Amino acid sequence: MADNVTSLFRSTAAHSPSMAALAREGGDGSGPVDFCIPCNPYFPTPAMFEDMATRLRDIITYYPSSADTITAELCNLLQLPPQAVAMGNGSTELITWIDHLLVRESLAVPVPTFGRWTDQPMETGKRVDMFPLQESGGFALDLAQYAEFIRARGTRVAVICNPNNPDGGFLPKHSLVQFMDAMADLDLIVIDESFLEFADAEAEPSVVQEAMLRPNVVVLRSLGKNFGLHGIRFGYLVANPSLAGRVRSMLPKWNLNSFAEHVVFMLKEHGAEYAQSLHQVRRDRLDMASQLSALPGLTVYPSQGNFLFVRLPVGAEGTVVRDRMLTEHRILVRECGNKIGSSSRFLRLVVRPQVDVRRLVSGLEQVLYGTRRGAAVPEQATGTGYSSGTAAVDRLVSATNGGGIPGLAAQALTAGAPGLPLAPGTGAPLPAAALTGGEGLRMPVPAAMPVPAAMQAPQQPVPQPAAGMPQQTGLPQPAGMPPAQPVMGGPQSFGGQQPLVAPQSFGGQQQVPMAPMAAPAPMPVQPPPLPAVPAPAAAMPGPTPPGVPARGGLTAAQVRGATAPSPEQLAPAPATGWPNAQSWPNAAGMGQTG
Repeated sequence: MADNVTSLFRSTAAHSPSMAALAREGGDGSGPVDFCIPCNPYFPTPAMFEDMATRLRDIITYYPSSADTITAELCNLLQLPPQAVAMGNGSTELITWIDHLLVRESLAVPVPTFGRWTDQPMETGKRVDMFPLQESGGFALDLAQYAEFIRARGTRVAVICNPNNPDGGFLPKHSLVQFMDAMADLDLIVIDESFLEFADAEAEPSVVQEAMLRPNVVVLRSLGKNFGLHGIRFGYLVANPSLAGRVRSMLPKWNLNSFAEHVVFMLKEHGAEYAQSLHQVRRDRLDMASQLSALPGLTVYPSQGNFLFVRLPVGAEGTVVRDRMLTEHRILVRECGNKIGSSSRFLRLVVRPQVDVRRLVSGLEQVLYGTRRGAAVPEQATGTGYSSGTAAVDRLVSATNGGGIPGLAAQALTAGAPGLPLAPGTGAPLPAAALTGGEGLRMPVPAAMPVPAAMQAPQQPVPQPAAGMPQQTGLPQPAGMPPAQPVMGGPQSFGGQQPLVAPQSFGGQQQVPMAPMAAPAPMPVQPPPLPAVPAPAAAMPGPTPPGVPARGGLTAAQVRGATAPSPEQLAPAPATGWPNAQSWPNAAGMGQTG
């Protein structure tokens, strides 16, 4: 299997190979321990699997009921009006139709994030404006800067994943509602809540109720991830009846399979088990983060998803770690070098039971440090910086950003870190650890900041930064303020503890895995406001023809084709069931947080 591992991963472009492909390659038909696919490991229960196995013949022999029938049953459980819901054959089917029907010319999305939000619109010739999340800020999304970015680019559609994939970053509900109100003039706002049921930062974090009242908001939800059934392929969106109806009218009558129908109709009898599974995942997330943070040089970022985003020690190459973990330890991990805005120094690790985590930690110890088996991962050459792992992607984000205004990404990247020294050759601010000789990186979480002009006056295409505005809550710290201090509690920490980060001390230096940027002049402590940007061109009257990049943007084929690696780079829950409104996890699946 070792000889074919690298080729398996190369052939999958933006994703990892399927478990079926890995099982076939393994020879014995069994797959590896899966830390790659973000799936609930505690649901369905063994009894539910036994029930499906007993009825397998009937499930796969006959047609399912219509999508309307299955959707009505799901809405009965979710306490949502069926007119506001559309079910799809996986959330990716719904993303596809959202792009075709509701995205006319351009779409903004923070990166790194779920790959279909960048690839799908580029495949149909849309311009994708990518807002780079800063590693120095723990990949936290600054909604105020994101709004300024959208206004400056003239983007018509905005996407936010909450929690974000792959880093698990979380945004409180009141901040998202404020953002939706400020961006009410956009064609569309998509809030992707595919992993929200694993969050415990708020009792009611979903914005589905708010989405139904707004003409331009769609909330996307996943069922496969939450229910531990990726293979069934089912998800749903919530919006006002007009938007939901447009998507629903394009879906085939039998776009949902019989397995999806069977699971939806059996859920009402297993609400207690489902709520308990979510509670257990949240507890496992804390335990897993604690164990991983004890590994020397490994950085663990706070997460509200059922996965953890980790940065490997200096000198560790993610593709090497991934391949050796699979071939030597039969453990599958998600290396994130092919995610735009990330690099091969990052892994996304799915939360699993403690027995599996111990095996993961043991394997990482051997691969990273050579404690028992194999040689330690070789150091990178002196002066080698970490970027996305592909020069073309770096240029895409820093120079053109999907065909838009050159240099704007660099401005957005540096605007949120006033007064910080810049990493040599990148134009990006150094993280906190580098400022203290690498002794114990602490992830700064932005504090409150004034709402910028873009979020107060959406009708103005070119916002002017407002001075002396009253302090607001729920938004990050303004430019010119000192960097945020380490967080000691709250939703971005683990159970009220400070972020779990292992000490970073490698000769007093800190490698910065930031994408190379055109280096701007060092910014003063009180930076001047961004220069005025010409008003964007008027939105196109209709959809961009498929395959034609809008305003000179890049298609997904161009991006992926240009980013092939070079030869050098290859070296306790309630005991009641769901029918009761008090025990049902509500429209967002979040009524009981454990």
